Amino acid sequence: MKQPSDSAIIELYFARDEGAIAQTDRKYRRFLLSIARNILHDAHDSEECLNDCYLDVWNAIPPERPDHFKAFLATVIRRKAIDRYKATCRKKRVPSELTASLSELEDILTDRNGVQSALEDIELARLIDDFVRKLPNRQMYIFMSRYYAARPIAQIASRLGCSQSTVNKEIASIKRNLKQKLESEGYPI
Repeated sequence: MKQPSDSAIIELYFARDEGAIAQTDRKYRRFLLSIARNILHDAHDSEECLNDCYLDVWNAIPPERPDHFKAFLATVIRRKAIDRYKATCRKKRVPSELTASLSELEDILTDRNGVQSALEDIELARLIDDFVRKLPNRQMYIFMSRYYAARPIAQIASRLGCSQSTVNKEIASIKRNLKQKLESEGYPI
């Protein structure tokens, strides 16, 4: 069965047709669950985040009309999973690729103990976004897979058909270049 286009699914949301959720689930369920599972490492919590994601998307469209529906969905599920992860961490220590991937960036992004203003956070996000958009496709895939989708190194290596060592070397290079970019823009490292 042919999948509907993203624009057709979005039109279902605008028509307030509940079939929009079913079509979204049919097309993107595996992708969205993989993001949630990489962060949460719990099938039940990942399923709950998926349901919460669909509710948030239903409530956001309309008025939102995302240009990149898959990226929009990924952002929503990632936020849901991170919120669930934080809530769970308050109760107990939980292993997660999110923790591992973010700890890899600690030497670049220093903790400012909440003192930094919202404008500085926006500027940092703009600088990182600009950096990532200028990466070659392979490096962009690695960066987004590791730090956005919280994929394990082994999974990234498998998808690229290379060794984990190769992926680790590319990550080190990307981090080094990101650090240089941020320093050149006057961002304190």
